[in-house]
Amino acid sequence: MDLLLLFIGAVLVNNVVLTRFLGICPFLGVSKRVETALGMGMAVTFVMTLASIISYMVYEWILKPADITYLYTIAFILVIASLVQLVEMIIQKTSPTLYQALGVYLPLITTNCAVLGIAVINMQAEYSLIKSIINGFGTAVGFTLAIVILAGIRERTDYNKIPKSFEGYPIVLITAGLMAIAFLGFYGLIK
Repeated sequence: MDLLLLFIGAVLVNNVVLTRFLGICPFLGVSKRVETALGMGMAVTFVMTLASIISYMVYEWILKPADITYLYTIAFILVIASLVQLVEMIIQKTSPTLYQALGVYLPLITTNCAVLGIAVINMQAEYSLIKSIINGFGTAVGFTLAIVILAGIRERTDYNKIPKSFEGYPIVLITAGLMAIAFLGFYGLIK
């Protein structure tokens, strides 16, 4: 039950984009089409889940025993960069259209503060390996949920008349703000 609550909390209550405001760059940049947003969400899910696992192992099995825990940021960034390179190569080979659609945002997963943030949160909360995996995967699912919802809304607003001063990113930021307010409704769900 504890793991289920951790997962639900990571997806809805502590949504990485809408309540912690991490990962905003791909959230705003790749949310123009649902297909692209879903592809980015899957890539982030893969990277964030594996980064949670490997970061836990690096921290617990290498940095702690060697008494060099102060190097965790550098170690976590190296882990994330390696995983992103792997994802980039896989997507380039399996889906060239998705690779082109994601463009510069795919390598930017390396610097996506949400991925690094969850690795650090897992470390600071002293989660076990299982809890780190659940939190990393749940956070990635929450990121995917948020970016796909925003992409669906953006696709619909393309067919609506919007005042000139709100076209482009202003309406996207207003939409994201309203989504964040809606997700605050989940705040009391888990205590």
